[in-house]
This record gives sequence, structure tokens and C-alpha cells, in this order.
Amino acid sequence: MEDEAAPLTRRPSITVIGDLVEGWPPHGLGPDDLDRLSRDALLRRTEDQFGLQGDEAVDRDGLAVVGGYLERLPLACVKAGLADHAEIWHHARSLDVPPLRRESAYLARRVFRLDGEGAPFSSSDMIDFIREEGAPHILVVLGLGVDERILRACARSVIVYNSIDAPSLRVPPEVSRHFDLVLTGAEWQSDEVRARHPGMRCAVMPIGPEFADPETFRPLGAEKRHDVVYVAAAQGYKRHDILFEALAAAPRPLRALCVFGYGEMGEALREEAQARSLDIEFVGPPGVPFAQVNALMNAARVGVVCGVDDGAPAILTEYMLAGLPVLSNEKLACGLQFITPETGRTAPAEGFGAALSAMLDDLGSFRPREAVLARWTWPHTVERFGEIVRQVAAAKVMLQRGNGS
Repeated sequence: MEDEAAPLTRRPSITVIGDLVEGWPPHGLGPDDLDRLSRDALLRRTEDQFGLQGDEAVDRDGLAVVGGYLERLPLACVKAGLADHAEIWHHARSLDVPPLRRESAYLARRVFRLDGEGAPFSSSDMIDFIREEGAPHILVVLGLGVDERILRACARSVIVYNSIDAPSLRVPPEVSRHFDLVLTGAEWQSDEVRARHPGMRCAVMPIGPEFADPETFRPLGAEKRHDVVYVAAAQGYKRHDILFEALAAAPRPLRALCVFGYGEMGEALREEAQARSLDIEFVGPPGVPFAQVNALMNAARVGVVCGVDDGAPAILTEYMLAGLPVLSNEKLACGLQFITPETGRTAPAEGFGAALSAMLDDLGSFRPREAVLARWTWPHTVERFGEIVRQVAAAKVMLQRGNGS
């Protein structure tokens, strides 16, 4: 039974499995306990089935593709007709998991109990649900991934993977061999994927910056109180030290804004800025809503991405849609394809201060929003994504027919 593929859901559906793990402490349950709890959970879900029911119509015209990258990819797929319903799945360590949360008529979130600590994540609760309700037509697995049993249960799905980070694959080979499509952030990542799995289909299509939302992120005509803004987690790999050095070395005094969504270094960075007499305003953690992020970005003239060992961050095109050109570290691992003469500049870490000043003196030469609208907003990307998904789905159907399954 463990290797048996579940049927697909009756209505076309897409599920994104993120690597958020909620709850503490770990439940500490054994296999027998998990089996019993999974059966109980299925009974509770009798009125909470996966996706749309009956002949309920899909109002694609009224559907807005908004939110973070977790939401924008699946909502774009519903809007484009690749699915009728979208769900985002996470895991929980604790015994009790939150109930399903419907965010709109076509997007819901579910949380499943983990079998134990460690990634790729294993959840008998999730597997039982898939077998009971059916596998999604499109399964998108992000980050640290899920164990092989879940992917076997979804063998009839089009299984897509995106690491969301600089490593091209953050899962072991026994998991990655089940992927039908790997979305990468740069061509070197695609090369690494094919080196592990020759012939595997890849597409340079980082979901953060490429499924961009021009409605949430847009110019507001606000007063420009800051020269530069950096929206990034308060964590070491985001390299705030490069920004701090740039501010200290710039040919003229610059005012900066740092916006933290999360991270453990917020207080340390505030203390360092004060000790060095740098003119920096800090917001968060915790994070603020997307509309407020847009408003904060609108108060600055240039956005920066300082990291090296980073995936293609969504903020690249979010800055641009807000009308800000972007200065990126020239060694950014993924996402440099978004930096063009229209959208920004790249510079080495030691040259950030001079590059910032030069960009501020030449703001009229950039057209960042126009460039993103022409290439990277979600309607462009979902068209490319949909074509690949349809090709993969057709190939899987032919293979299954050939195998008599």
C-alpha cells in the first residue's frame, strides 16, 4: 500500500508544500499512535474535502494573484486555468494541528502532523489524506522537501521542485529522482540538477521574482525620505555588513532603511549601526504586511540586494515594480538575470558605496517597473509554466498507458 499512487482529485488542483514547521514541542508519538491519530484526522475531514465540490464554478475574472511567492504561483495557475483550486501545505511538530484555513474561495492552507524531526519531512497524516482525497494534479515542493513516500503517493501528479535558495537541490537523490520538473534560479543550477539526474527537465524560473505582482508592488508617489532600502531577513547570509560598509564609505552621507521580516540579528544590527553612527532606520522583525512593505520601499530611491549565497529573492522584482532600480552584489548566486541596464546595476562588495552614489546621480536612466511589466509579472511566467506542465502531464499519461496503469 505504501507505494501505491493515489488517484488525482476530481477537479484540477495545485498544491504547494512549503518547509514551514509549526508548533513546539515535538509530539514524541510512536508509529501506532500516529496511525490512530491519522485515522481520527480523516474522520474529522469528512466535511473538509480537498478543492471545489460539485459543479461550483470558478470565477477566474474575480481572482486576484496577490501575496507572497507561496500564494502567487498557485493563484496564477488557477487564474490561468491550470487548476480550479489551490492549497498550501505545511507541517506541525505538535500533537494538535491547526484546522484548515480558507483564505479565499480558491486558496486554502492545511497543516499536517510530522512523524518526527528532520528533513525531508515525513508525515503519515499527509499520506493518508492524499490517499483518501486524491493527489493534486500539480504538486509543487519547495525547499527542504518531503520524503519519498509522499511523492510516491503523488506519482500521477506533475511534481515540480524549487529549492528557493542557492543550493540547486536541497533534498537527497532518492527524493529528487521523483521530480518531473525543477525550477531553478540560474543556469548553473540547472546544470547541477542534470549532473545528478541526466535528462531531467529544468527551467530557469525562480518563483519569487518571476511570479511578480504589479498590483501590490507599485509606485505611490510618496516622499523619498531614504536614499536606499534593504528588505531582507535579519540573518547573516543577507550580508547587511556590505550595506553598512557602503554607507560608511560612500562619497557623501546616505540615509538607509532596513526592513526585516524575520531573523535573529535584528538587535545586533541596530546596535552596530548606532555604534558606527550610520543613518539607518529599522523596521521589524516581526514583518509587516505586503502593502506596508510597498509603502516603505516607496520612501526610498534605490533598493539593494547584498547577499552572495542567496537564491533569486522575490524582492528583486518587487523593488522594481515599486519603481526602484536595484543595486545587486555582483556575486549574487541566483537572480542576476533581472539586473539589466533598465533595472539596475551590479557591483563588488567593496564598491557598493561608490555604485550607490552613482546610481542616485543617474536615476532618470532607469525604467525598472516597465521592464518587469514587459517580462516577469505572473501572466508572462504562468504562460511559460503552463506550457511545460501540459507537456509533462501528457508525457506521464502516455507512460502510464504504456505501463498499463
